[in-house]
Amino acid sequence: MSSSVQKQSQPFAGKQDEQILVVARDVLFNKEMYPEWTGVRPVDVDQFMKLINDKKEFLWRSVMESDQTYKQIIPYLIFEHDGRYFLMQRRATSSETRLSSKFSLGIGGHLRKEDMQDSDIFSWARREFHEEINYSGSFEIEPIGLLNDDTNDVGKVHLGFVLLLRASSSDISVKSELKSGTLATIDECRARYDVMEGWSKFVFDYLQNRE
Repeated sequence: MSSSVQKQSQPFAGKQDEQILVVARDVLFNKEMYPEWTGVRPVDVDQFMKLINDKKEFLWRSVMESDQTYKQIIPYLIFEHDGRYFLMQRRATSSETRLSSKFSLGIGGHLRKEDMQDSDIFSWARREFHEEINYSGSFEIEPIGLLNDDTNDVGKVHLGFVLLLRASSSDISVKSELKSGTLATIDECRARYDVMEGWSKFVFDYLQNRE
C-alpha cells in the first residue's frame, strides 16, 4: 500500500475502517478487455477472475469511496426460483441511507482482505447470502456479468459482479436490515421499477431482455 493512501485514510462514516478489494480503473477499462459501458454486460468469468487475482489491491474503504481512479468490486447476488426473483425492500432506517426504503433485486457487499485469504468470490457469495437472508434450500451460482454505472458519484467508484443464484426452494425470507421480501415475476418486478435502487434497475433490464 502506498504511503499516500495510508496518510489519506480517515474513519469511514463513524464505523471502523476496513481494507477492501479494488482494481485500478485503467486496468478494468481498456480496449482489449472491457471498454467503458453502462449497465450489465456478459463477461468471460475465467478472464475476469484472472484479472482480479493478478491486479487486485486492498485499500482503505474510507479513501476508495472518493477515489475514482479505482473501482470497488461488489458481488451482487440475485435469487431466482422457478422464474420468480426475490424482490426486497430496505427499511427506512437502513444503515445505507442512500438506499432507504428502496426496492432491490440484489444483495451486495464489499470484499475485505480477510474474505479473500482462504476462499474465492463464490465462497464469499454463499456466506454473504446466508448472513443476509433466511434460506433453507440449495442453489447453484451462475455468473451473469459486470455492472457499471458512472452516471453518479457512488457508481463511479463501484463495479458490480452480478451472480444469479438458481435456487431449489422458495423457502426464503429477509433478515433485520430489510423490511420485506417476496418472490416476484418479471411483471411484478416491473411494477416496482420506479422505486428500485439503481443497480437493480439495470439488472431488471437485463433479466427482462433475457426472457
